[in-house]
Amino acid sequence: MQPGLSSTLRGENQFEYDLHITIFWHGNGKYGLRTEVYFKLICMRKIFILCVTFFIVVATQAQSKSTNSTDYKTALGVKIWDGGGISLKHFFVTNNAGELIGYFWRNGFRITGLYEIHGPINGAPGLRWYIGPGAHIGFYDTNKHDDENEAVAGIDGVVGLDYKFNHAPINVSLDWQPAFEFGTDRGFNGSWGGLGIRYTF
Repeated sequence: MQPGLSSTLRGENQFEYDLHITIFWHGNGKYGLRTEVYFKLICMRKIFILCVTFFIVVATQAQSKSTNSTDYKTALGVKIWDGGGISLKHFFVTNNAGELIGYFWRNGFRITGLYEIHGPINGAPGLRWYIGPGAHIGFYDTNKHDDENEAVAGIDGVVGLDYKFNHAPINVSLDWQPAFEFGTDRGFNGSWGGLGIRYTF
């Protein structure tokens, strides 16, 4: 059996299929590194989803304290981009927040952490601008060769708008998240960002 056959089995569960074939047919040093990357990717995705699911269950059991306010302490929801993501945002102090995003899309998985500094917009209660730095790690299917996948790290920036509805525990945001990734054929990428919709509490 040729190594290229693994590509014909890729589909919804492409990582699990590639892991099996790599171990059974190609148990050498070259493919051992690839197997490790896939195993880590599968584990990280499952752990991330389990943690977020637990957080959602806990959050839904508590009444939102931000319903009748234009401010909030913590928010959990989704972020819509070329794919989709899970977004958790928490204010450490009045104007400074951290945001953790897990992006899922057709070419891989990416975890991003951002530190966001907020400021009010006069005459628009509930609306704030924000800006800040961050970093990410991504696991990408490059589709260049059957045996080529990458784990990539990078630094990020973010600039956007954040709005909290009064009399409703809903927050929305819209931002641009330029990034610089380290590695071969990597560099500046200005296509990240997205529309966030979250439940506040």
